[in-house]
Amino acid sequence: MKYICDQMLGTLAKWLRIYGFDTFYADSKMDDTELINISKNEKRVLITRDKKLVHQARRENIRVIQITSSNIDEQLCKILGDVKVDRNFVLSRCLICNSEVDEISKKDVKDKVPKRVFENNEEFWYCPRCDKIYWKGSHYEKMLEKIQKI
Repeated sequence: MKYICDQMLGTLAKWLRIYGFDTFYADSKMDDTELINISKNEKRVLITRDKKLVHQARRENIRVIQITSSNIDEQLCKILGDVKVDRNFVLSRCLICNSEVDEISKKDVKDKVPKRVFENNEEFWYCPRCDKIYWKGSHYEKMLEKIQKI
């Protein structure tokens, strides 16, 4: 499943990426027409809080999910309620740019992560598009707890 989140839903876009979903996050310069076009051309489900955009998307026969809650857990439950989450894809995307991350050997990250991170971790992932390196730090456990809860 591929999604597009409007600019009001940045946290939701990030969490959908954590779950491994291909999630386009609109920047503040994009107007509703651009969001509709991207949704249509890339076959993405549009997620928005904007009632006007919901109506426009429905007129264009685009699958749209209207978010009414500001609570991230409730938002995730609404999106993921009828979607199968594949645990193999959790944390498989860059949280910044949405690209798929690749495993990278520990020796290749030695000078790219803090010394303590390097010493305390064996597995690392790399985003080839934005050059970000990921590892299973304390934030990883918190993410897993939230995933289990949802």
